[in-house]
Amino acid sequence: MRVLREIGRDVTAVARKLRGAPPTVGQLVSTMSHDGSVVLTLSRLAEAARRHRVPLLGGVMRRLQTSLFGIEISRDARLGEGVIFLHTVGVVIGGDSRIGDRVLFLGSITVGSVNSGGYPTIGNDVVIGAGARILGPVTIGDGASIGANAVVLRDVPAGAVALGVPAVVRSRREPRNTPPSPPSPTDDP
Repeated sequence: MRVLREIGRDVTAVARKLRGAPPTVGQLVSTMSHDGSVVLTLSRLAEAARRHRVPLLGGVMRRLQTSLFGIEISRDARLGEGVIFLHTVGVVIGGDSRIGDRVLFLGSITVGSVNSGGYPTIGNDVVIGAGARILGPVTIGDGASIGANAVVLRDVPAGAVALGVPAVVRSRREPRNTPPSPPSPTDDP
């Protein structure tokens, strides 16, 4: 029962990410009832149905996801362990996108292609802000963050932050809009 092991690992990973480690039984039950966990479970069941060549079941699961939770996940997309859909409405994961482990989706996000030119690969432990668009055959490195409403059209290295339209990539160590420091009184003109 591979699918049950996958679902169990997903629930445990999500509970650890959201509530701390190790999760209690109550936290696991609470996590299982969260919309995002139900969506991930439906995805695992649809994938298992396709793997075992059960006709129509995968399509029914995808339609349930879309109609009940407002999320569209392509049948060819691959989701890593413990993917977190904090808000499911408006999330679209297209084509053969690859999503790593413990990726956090904050809502109204599109992961797709531009003119059928390929789909994104997203690393582990990535945070994707609300309204973000990740388009084309780009790679988002492990631990990266995508800002709210950012439009990512280029690769984002591990640990970096992508902000804006089109997204500008910054190192986490790079200061944001810090004003220059005033000259010290001992500086000679």
